[in-house]
Amino acid sequence: MVNADREVDVRWASLAALGLAVVSVLSCWAAWADIGELAYKDPEQSHVVLALPVALWLAWLRRGRVKYLRPRPSMLGAAVLLLSGLASAAGFLLAIEVVWHGGAIGMLVGSVLTAFGPRYLRAFQPSILVLVFLMPVPGAIRQEIAMPLQQATAHIAEAVFTVVGVPAERRGSTLSIDGIDVTVAEACNGMRMVSALALVAFAFVFSTPMTTRIRILILALSPLVALLVNVARVIPTVLMYGYAEEGSADLFHDLSGWLGLGLALLLFWMFMALLKWLEIPILPYAVRDTKAVAS
Repeated sequence: MVNADREVDVRWASLAALGLAVVSVLSCWAAWADIGELAYKDPEQSHVVLALPVALWLAWLRRGRVKYLRPRPSMLGAAVLLLSGLASAAGFLLAIEVVWHGGAIGMLVGSVLTAFGPRYLRAFQPSILVLVFLMPVPGAIRQEIAMPLQQATAHIAEAVFTVVGVPAERRGSTLSIDGIDVTVAEACNGMRMVSALALVAFAFVFSTPMTTRIRILILALSPLVALLVNVARVIPTVLMYGYAEEGSADLFHDLSGWLGLGLALLLFWMFMALLKWLEIPILPYAVRDTKAVAS
C-alpha cells in the first residue's frame, strides 16, 4: 500500500514538475533561444549540447536512491522559481548574459524542487550541478582560459616537431609547416576543449564510484588533461594541413574533437588504474565493504 501511494505521489509530482518546467521555459523563452543559438552557431559553446544528456545520464545512474523516497512539495522551490525569474529579467535588462541565462536555468531547477522537494534534489545533486554547463561561457572568461592554453599548446607542439625532425616554425600561437601557417586557435580551439573536457571529467567522476578526495583530484587534473589532449590533436592536425589535402585536413579536424573526448576518458581510466596499482584507496567505504562481503 505504501509503495502504491508513493507511485501515485511520484506521478503527480512528475506532472507538476513538467507543467512548471514548461511554464518556466516559456516565460524565459528568449534566454533559452539564445542559449540554443549560441550552442548551434558558436563552436566554442558546443559543450552546451552535451550538458543535458550528461545530466539525464547521471540522474539515471542515481534512480535507485529515491526508490523508497516520497516527493514532498516545497515552498523553497517556489522561492527559487521567483528569485530565478527576477534574476533572469534583471540580466536581460542589464545585458548581463550570465545572469540572464543562469536565471532561466534556475527556474528549471526551481520547478523540480517545487514538485519533488529538497530531498529528491540532494539525491540527484550531480545532475543538478551539471546544468551549469548549459550556460554559454562569456567571451572575457573564454579569452582568459583559451589564450594561455593555446600558447602552451603551440610551444609543446613545436618542441615535439623539433624532436621528431619535422621542420616547423612558431610565431606566437601560429605554427608554420611546409610553408603553410596553421593557427592553434583554428586547429584546436583551447576553450572548446576545456569546456567539453570539464564536462567529461564531471560525468566521469560522478558515474564511477570513488571517494570525494579522488573526485576532487581528477577534477583538478582536468586542465592538464585538456592540455595533453589539445597537443595530441594539434600535432596531427597541423601535419594534415601541411601535407594533406585541405578537405581531408578539415574532416580530420572535425573528427578529432570527438576522438579527443575519447582520449580524455582513456587518460582518466589510466589514472584510476595507476591509483589502484599504487594501492591508493579509491572506492568509498560502503562500496569496499560490499565488495569484501561478496568476495
